[in-house]
Amino acid sequence: MDLSERVKDHFSHSIQTSILIADSLADAIAHAGQMLVSTIVNGKKVLTCGNGGTAALANYFSTQLIHRFLMERPALPAISLASNSTVLSAIANDQAYKSIFAQQISALGQAEDVLLCITTSGNAENIIEAIKIAHEKNMHIISLTGKDGGKLRHMYQPSDVEIRIPSDKTTCIHEGQLIVINCLCDTLDRGLFGV
Repeated sequence: MDLSERVKDHFSHSIQTSILIADSLADAIAHAGQMLVSTIVNGKKVLTCGNGGTAALANYFSTQLIHRFLMERPALPAISLASNSTVLSAIANDQAYKSIFAQQISALGQAEDVLLCITTSGNAENIIEAIKIAHEKNMHIISLTGKDGGKLRHMYQPSDVEIRIPSDKTTCIHEGQLIVINCLCDTLDRGLFGV
């Protein structure tokens, strides 16, 4: 396969994944968006977490809420637990890497807040620990996963929402997660500000 064909193959995989997401996950995405709107309306906040590429997506999501998505509007309360390198390295060094999000949730999370977890495999120990603590604090979970959903798929409570990207390819999962995040941001803008 020459390089041009390889590029076309990447686009083909991405397009097919997007079509599958639209066909199978639109209701779950809309439900998650409505959960986020209710959370903000009720004076609560959104915490986000992820590792590596999904940490970048967690940062992107919280940035869109705090700054803006497609329109000028008031800032919305969101915190990326993946963004403070001092906190992350202190917890990882002094306690354990698996605690980097859970300890922050212990400090910052409140009942009825939402934890948006982003992971391709659903098996990251620090995400698993984060969900345990979030449940103890009566927070709601929205998870963006891929592949078979991993260990997280056994942890959800009835009020939680899993949005599992229908792909085994990490790049397609990340691309799909970004589209879902943009949909959630759009739902927040429309639900809160009627645009």
